[in-house]
Amino acid sequence: MKIVPITETNYPLVAKIYQEGISTGMATFETTVPSWRNWEKAHLNIGRIAIIDAEKMLGWASLAPVSNRYVYRGVAEVSVYVAENARGNGVGKKLLLELIKISEAHTIWTLQAGIMTTNIPSIQLHTSCGFRIIGYRENIGKLKETWLDNTLLERRSTIIGI
Repeated sequence: MKIVPITETNYPLVAKIYQEGISTGMATFETTVPSWRNWEKAHLNIGRIAIIDAEKMLGWASLAPVSNRYVYRGVAEVSVYVAENARGNGVGKKLLLELIKISEAHTIWTLQAGIMTTNIPSIQLHTSCGFRIIGYRENIGKLKETWLDNTLLERRSTIIGI
């Protein structure tokens, strides 16, 4: 397995995995995969990574800004998506640990995640990588006419911003 950057060229593979996540009904409130241009604009230039094995993309992860205000320059939101046929094999953990390294190398001191409360595997993944649950947002979004909660997690760097 090797980690590669996400580019416009491999974005169709990212989009396929993103769609698999959308189809679960517990990975995102998005209902359609964004175009490359919209996805690219919404994410930081760092921390756009995918795992490839035998020329197959197994998963991807990214960092997005939480605000354009200067005070939040060291805070980013994480996204981790694993291909349906690669779930449960440590792909998500490899991606998230790599995002942590990348974020700290670029002076990001806090990573945050908002995960649907029903997505227990993702919450467990994040807590296993040093994230802590800081609360939840009740009925924060509606998906297919059902109101859903989000569990809020964060990871504070032990080497940046201390």
